[in-house]
Amino acid sequence: MSSISSPDAAVASEGPPDSPKPPARRSRRLSFNLRQSGIYVAFALIVALFAVLTDGALLQPQNISNIVVQNSYILILAIGMILIIIAGHIDLSVGSVVAVTGAIAAVLMVEYAMPWPLALLITLVAGAAIGAWQGYWIAYFGIPAFIVTLAGMLLFRALTLTVLGNQGIGPFPDEVRTLANGFTGGYLGNVGLGPLGGADLVSLLVGVAVIVGLAVSQWRARAGRLRYGQVVDPLPVFLLRIVAAAAVIGFVVVQLARFRNLPWVLILLAALVLGYSLLTQRAVFGRRIYAIGGNLQAAVLSGVKVKSVVFWIFVNMGVLSALAGVIFAGRLNQAGPTAGNAFELDAIAAAFIGGAAVQGGVGKVVGAVTGGLIMGVINNGMSLIGSPSERVMLVKGAVLLAAVAFDVWTKRRTASATS
Repeated sequence: MSSISSPDAAVASEGPPDSPKPPARRSRRLSFNLRQSGIYVAFALIVALFAVLTDGALLQPQNISNIVVQNSYILILAIGMILIIIAGHIDLSVGSVVAVTGAIAAVLMVEYAMPWPLALLITLVAGAAIGAWQGYWIAYFGIPAFIVTLAGMLLFRALTLTVLGNQGIGPFPDEVRTLANGFTGGYLGNVGLGPLGGADLVSLLVGVAVIVGLAVSQWRARAGRLRYGQVVDPLPVFLLRIVAAAAVIGFVVVQLARFRNLPWVLILLAALVLGYSLLTQRAVFGRRIYAIGGNLQAAVLSGVKVKSVVFWIFVNMGVLSALAGVIFAGRLNQAGPTAGNAFELDAIAAAFIGGAAVQGGVGKVVGAVTGGLIMGVINNGMSLIGSPSERVMLVKGAVLLAAVAFDVWTKRRTASATS
């Protein structure tokens, strides 16, 4: 009697089934992360736009140097502000703290003829004390940062007028003015760059070192993600990003070297960006800042000492505000009662334009500095084309609103995609 074989029997008659195949390796498609990379694309487009509108004047060596020097104190404030915003807070007092610490430095250096290193140290300690005062009320007493720093904005402005007697104090020592406005010397002489002329060799070597350091660090970070099985960009995309970053750094360094070499304040900024980037990305303290801003209750349950972290980020903001106050006063060569007006708005705008989230938990130091540079390029570019001040404020306000709207839109888009 013949039997009708079923499909399963037919398969079985062919022999034992094949051994299970490992899951296919998922390759990352060529993609573009708007939230992470959009700020840098926007920065490039804004620079290109104003380079065209100014007939190339924006990218001239002297103008690039002016952009760096004129916005240095805002960039320093943005580094501290991004940490506070990541933790879910805000600081409205930094402009007044810049004014009062600049006034303290002026009194110590000019009226009391104190050696400038000691006066600078005392000024930084005063900034830390101001930050500790505000951090205590916020972290341990529980008053919202908005209220505490709003009160601080008024208190420290009044203290500035008291210290200065409603008049400016100057001039500052040459060393302080050099830090704010000076440039490194041409230690090894100039080298020829063909049609570009000559440039300082030391500045060029510094640029090469920065590019090599960036490439090595990014390569090691990529290799580390691969070891842990994380998804990374395809190698061609990764190399393209490194080349683009190297081209930008190389161009800026060459232009600065052609003018008067590297500004000292740029070297200070580079050290701050490197140090705070390592703090936020590699140190436990930095991870705790993100944890507090991302999910406060989860951070508490995880054992994070929230009050201590919040207290110290405001102390840090006070120190950076004092440093910015000394640099701003040194740049003007006097401490004035109106110093620091609206600096808090520029620092907050730089952080949000640079990718910080309104709710906290998101942001990068490099992004905040990029946001500050965007504001600086807009100011400088519109000044070069002769735009009135009200139009500059209009454009800056529109850029800030667009940046925050973009952050909200990307969050909603991500939430709808995962739901």
